[in-house]
Amino acid sequence: MTGISSVCVYCGSRTGTDPAWQEAATALGAGLAERGMTVVFGGGRVGLMGAVADAALAAGGKVVGIIPESLQTREVGHAHVSQLHVVDNMHERKMMMAKLSDAFVVLPGGLGTLDEMFEIVTWRQLGFHAKPVVVADINGYWQPLAKLIDSMIEKEFVSDADRRLTRFADSVEAVFETLATAPPASQTLQTDKL
Repeated sequence: MTGISSVCVYCGSRTGTDPAWQEAATALGAGLAERGMTVVFGGGRVGLMGAVADAALAAGGKVVGIIPESLQTREVGHAHVSQLHVVDNMHERKMMMAKLSDAFVVLPGGLGTLDEMFEIVTWRQLGFHAKPVVVADINGYWQPLAKLIDSMIEKEFVSDADRRLTRFADSVEAVFETLATAPPASQTLQTDKL
C-alpha cells in the first residue's frame, strides 16, 4: 500500500447486533498490524473500537488512541494501547486522528461514527486533504448511507464527481484491496484552511 503507514478506523463503541461486524473489526485490526500499519482510533476499549485495538495489539501492531477526557469513563479508555492521548474535546480528538493518519476506514457504528466519517469526507471534498476514505460495508450495514448519497446526487446537492470521495468495500479483504490501489495522496492535512 503505497504511502500508507497509518490508518484511522472510525467505528462504534458498541458491537451491534450482527457478529460479523465484530469479526470484521478483529480482522481489520489484525490485518493492519500484519501489514505494519499503525492503527489510529478513538481510544476506547469497548465495542468495535476495542475489538480493532485488541486484535492489532495481539498481532504485534502499534495502536494509537485519542480520547477526550470527558469520554474516558464512558468509552472506557484503552489502557494497553501503544499510545493514548487524552485531549480536551471532540474537535481536538478528530483533528489529531486526521493528522496522524494516511487513510481512513469506516466500520459499522452509530452517530459518532457518522459524524467522524462525514467530517473527514467533507474535508476531502473541500481539498483539505487527499487521503483515501474506505467505507467497510459489512453485511450491507452502510447500504442506507449509499442510497442517501445517491439521493443527494440525484437531487443535485452533491456532485456526481463526489462519489470518488469514498469507496465502499463489502469485506475486510476488499478494504485492503481498495487501500492498495488508492492513488498516492498528499499526507498533509491543511489545518490552516480549517
